[in-house]
Amino acid sequence: MSRVHDALRRAEQLGISPVANRPELHGRSGDVPSGLANDVVLSGERLTALLDDQLEGVLDRVEEIPYSPAEEAHLISLESPAEMPGEEFRSLRTRLNHLQTMQKLHTIVVTSASPAEGKTFTAFNLALTQAQLSENPVLMADLDLRRPSVHRHLQLDRGLGFSDYIQGNAPLEKCLRKLRGTSLYLMTAGSPVKNPLEILGAQETKVTIEQRLPRLFNWAILDSPPLLFSADANLLATLTDGTLIVVRVGATTYDNIVRAMQTLCENNVLGIVVNGARAQELYSKFTYYYSKTD
Repeated sequence: MSRVHDALRRAEQLGISPVANRPELHGRSGDVPSGLANDVVLSGERLTALLDDQLEGVLDRVEEIPYSPAEEAHLISLESPAEMPGEEFRSLRTRLNHLQTMQKLHTIVVTSASPAEGKTFTAFNLALTQAQLSENPVLMADLDLRRPSVHRHLQLDRGLGFSDYIQGNAPLEKCLRKLRGTSLYLMTAGSPVKNPLEILGAQETKVTIEQRLPRLFNWAILDSPPLLFSADANLLATLTDGTLIVVRVGATTYDNIVRAMQTLCENNVLGIVVNGARAQELYSKFTYYYSKTD
């Protein structure tokens, strides 16, 4: 093993996340940071300074795209704040923002027990409402590398995305897109990969989720596969600050919820989001109020 690789291994053993094979963290193409050369391990402070310096200006170089949601995606309207689905997600946003004042909370994985329970719908709408609140950057990232769908919600092609960045095939700014007129950034799943779990389990993914994303975004909301159908969401839950589990009324069983919770290696569940409730059960009083005050 080369001296550089040995230094990286020792850095990991000391609890310092190494930085390697990332074009934006190198002084010149192919170089490693000077602190890792000659078998020298970066201190935590120096690594932090290096990350902050090299990530500076990344978001300014991201391409902007129009907000053009697909009708079947059921994304909230950015122009109609009084619509009920948006109000429900703003309520969820308020709870999460309150939690953020009490604990470290910047990265969230949104998952479900089984497919078709509304996890992507929930993750995307939560990201939209977070971006509406302030100018602080918010990220919506598709980490469901098995059946990605975030790009289809905005009628986009997959393009460059998460897998391309993690594998070092494209710089970060090329793997992001910004919704015009908002502070919301989008990262698609990127190019198809043969083994998604290997990509998610890579050291590069750990460094990106735990260190890079919190430095760039006030909130990073990650869509993932269902808990009971792969180990992906379980792995992501160990890397993020919190987990939201989406359940669908009339579809998700109690046993599946229990089994899904039991699969988690780290129980950092922030809460359960109920999807698919009847409008007349939840929204009648709200609709009455707004119809009387408009």
